[in-house]
Amino acid sequence: MIRIAVDAMGGDRAPGLVVEGAILAANELDVEVVLVGQKDAVERELATHSSNHSAIEIVHASQTVAMGVSPTSSLKKKDTSMRVGFELMKRGEVQAVVSAGNSGAMLAMGMVILGKLPYVERPAILVVLPSTPGKGPVMIDGGANTECKPHHLVQFAMMGSIYAEKVLSVSRPRVGILSNGVEDGKGTDLTRAANEQLAATPLNCIGYVEGRDMTNGRVDVVVCDGFTGNVVLKTMEGVASWVVNVLKDAFQQSQMSRLGLLMSRGSLRAAYHRMDYAEYGGAPLIGLDGVVIIAHGGSSPKAIKNAIRVAKETVSHDVNRYIIDSLESLTKGGEGKEKKLTRRVWRQIRSKIDTLGDKAPDQMEEGETERDGKS
Repeated sequence: MIRIAVDAMGGDRAPGLVVEGAILAANELDVEVVLVGQKDAVERELATHSSNHSAIEIVHASQTVAMGVSPTSSLKKKDTSMRVGFELMKRGEVQAVVSAGNSGAMLAMGMVILGKLPYVERPAILVVLPSTPGKGPVMIDGGANTECKPHHLVQFAMMGSIYAEKVLSVSRPRVGILSNGVEDGKGTDLTRAANEQLAATPLNCIGYVEGRDMTNGRVDVVVCDGFTGNVVLKTMEGVASWVVNVLKDAFQQSQMSRLGLLMSRGSLRAAYHRMDYAEYGGAPLIGLDGVVIIAHGGSSPKAIKNAIRVAKETVSHDVNRYIIDSLESLTKGGEGKEKKLTRRVWRQIRSKIDTLGDKAPDQMEEGETERDGKS
């Protein structure tokens, strides 16, 4: 059975709602949950629930990481619930870590304690966007890297494609670079270079995609730098909340509108579920040498449960092994091309030298003797 460490003290409403979500996961997902945090506080929360807790273990950690603490400061504390969870995974006692706490601290601790997978230059946040639950599309990077180089986006694309294929069961995922238009001349220096490099990979690259393509089914993996990705996520979150509020106001205008609400409540509930982050759980911090899931700071018990589900799926589908294999193939293939190019250029140089060597002095072009002498 997969064992997953959950940061019981991470999140806006920890440990109460985190513990409740862990109980839901232990009862429904066939996983063992290790709650890491202040033991007395966690035990008090467990005592308020009557369900069987045999699949839940508590590991004590005396300190917490506040939401506003800088990543550097969080690393100085040696007994935080977040750090202890990472160390459990480093020792192989759990297969994944889930936290609704400080995402910057999560990235910093993951880099320091776990390190990166082979061939990965930068881990990235992968987010499943609102659509049919569990089917994507996915966006990468959601905020881990505000500044990127083209080859970073290529690696993000590879990792996102593997996740979409292995975890979401998308056959040959369509990969696109997020831009301000689909024409080749659009975008920035970064997106144009990344798009050119991506087209040379074995991925199913469809070129540029626009913001509207993220919800119309045209693309399965949306690739961007973390600054752009985080702005997109926050905008989508704000728009979803705004739509809900507009609908609430509209249905309160008259008795007829209230009657309409009663008659369409089931359909509206289904629509809300498609936009609700709790349905999607957490976002994998992909590229680390371990499985790390970042949950929303305001996660409900349902969201915590689904974040644990995401962790279980990522572990059971062995996503990290596929990432290593794919990036190794891509990297070694690139090295092979570079070596072939070097050999071809060297052959051309030798051919030129041999040709010059066969010429009599009076057959040489003006200046060639002087250049040869200098060389």
